[in-house]
Amino acid sequence: MTISTNLTIFGGTGDLTFRKLLPALYTMDITGKLPEDSRITIIGRRDYDSSHYRQIARDWVEKFTRLSFEEKAFNRFSEKIDYYRMDFSRLEAYHGLNHYYRENDIHSHIFYFAVAPRFFSIITEGLKLVHGSSSGKVILEKPFGENLAAAAALNKELEAFFGPEHIYRIDHYLGKEMVRNIQAIRFSNPIFTDVWNSRYIESVQISALEDMGVETRGGYYDASGALKDMVQNHLFQILSIMAMEQPEEFSPKGLHDAQLDVFRCLQPADESSIESTLVLGQYEGYRGEPLVKPDSQTETYGALRLFIDNQRWKGTPFYIRTGKKTGKREIELAVIFRRPYQEVEPNILIIKIQPTEGVYLQFNIKRPGDSEDIIPAKMDFCQNCSLIHQLNTPEAYERLITACMAGERSWFSQWDQIEFSWNYISHLKELHAAKRLPVYPYRPGTRGPAEADRMLEQYGHSWL
Repeated sequence: MTISTNLTIFGGTGDLTFRKLLPALYTMDITGKLPEDSRITIIGRRDYDSSHYRQIARDWVEKFTRLSFEEKAFNRFSEKIDYYRMDFSRLEAYHGLNHYYRENDIHSHIFYFAVAPRFFSIITEGLKLVHGSSSGKVILEKPFGENLAAAAALNKELEAFFGPEHIYRIDHYLGKEMVRNIQAIRFSNPIFTDVWNSRYIESVQISALEDMGVETRGGYYDASGALKDMVQNHLFQILSIMAMEQPEEFSPKGLHDAQLDVFRCLQPADESSIESTLVLGQYEGYRGEPLVKPDSQTETYGALRLFIDNQRWKGTPFYIRTGKKTGKREIELAVIFRRPYQEVEPNILIIKIQPTEGVYLQFNIKRPGDSEDIIPAKMDFCQNCSLIHQLNTPEAYERLITACMAGERSWFSQWDQIEFSWNYISHLKELHAAKRLPVYPYRPGTRGPAEADRMLEQYGHSWL
């Protein structure tokens, strides 16, 4: 029997596969989103056979599935899984993989590179020895290279083999329910659509705060830092979705072009403005983390003040911040509207992305009773507080794998967006280094360095 779709996972014994991919695939299977005749080929170096691997996978799926675990359902799902042992860093091993595919009549491929970026090139080179692999799709995890030059070289190699239309670059933030909801909230509600511009919006804040430190990722994190880890991909994607013009059609190309236009309109910083554009911080104790250099200047916190130089947004600052060990875990987009007069509080719309998913709205009413005072009132909708919403809301990797299978590219980052983000963030860091600006220390459990607060305060704003 010819297999309709075969998903091959390189790095099939790693954390990403066990914690995210297999639970997502299991849920897709029991909800009818995984094709009945599809197969999952796990590539790993460990000495397992398919039966042993399925036993190991079972415990991970039971622990991390978002739906209830059922033994019969897992057994049915696990029949789709085969383990193929190989050292994917050795080119000669791909002759065996080619034979395995031919023997099992597997011709339609999706390759998932759930490995470090340094292996992307060798796997791509090896797949040249696998018949029909160049017509398959490839899913890549971030980071897309260690720097812009490396990312560009890698992209050129991948596009030459797979073709740009077959490359799916995962940004799991694009699969989050409330990130997808930004478009719906903005374009489906006239109360927001007509005031979504600088005339009515005073400022915008995008926050991604974590209460944890770098944990076991010290080596990777010390080579990247907060800006490259979070801002240039995840948070820039949120920025572009929030600020884009309404596409003529909500097709992958229409959405991509609208987002890219936002990036192209980002006002560049220079030496005279870098201090009011970027604040970097590092939590106390970071240099003592495993695999972190004892004299490291890598930032674990970043705050940015950006402007989009177009007619819609001219003059409205966009504040972005991300940080580790900030005493809070939250990802949210906040839109602060202009006051009609100074004596009242501003209207505020907050789209809560993680861990709470929902929408918060602050508006003004008269104080109850005889008083004519105006006071703020709050409406708070929690989407994932409802069990039915939890059951019906796919996890990000479920959405993204399903989208890849369907060829829906609007859920994935495109190279021109990534290239622009690399350039923009690299330029900011170069300006910061050229002016020898400090990386400010901050105590774990606080909201970051005080200098990030002062960056806003000098313009009459404050972090929410």
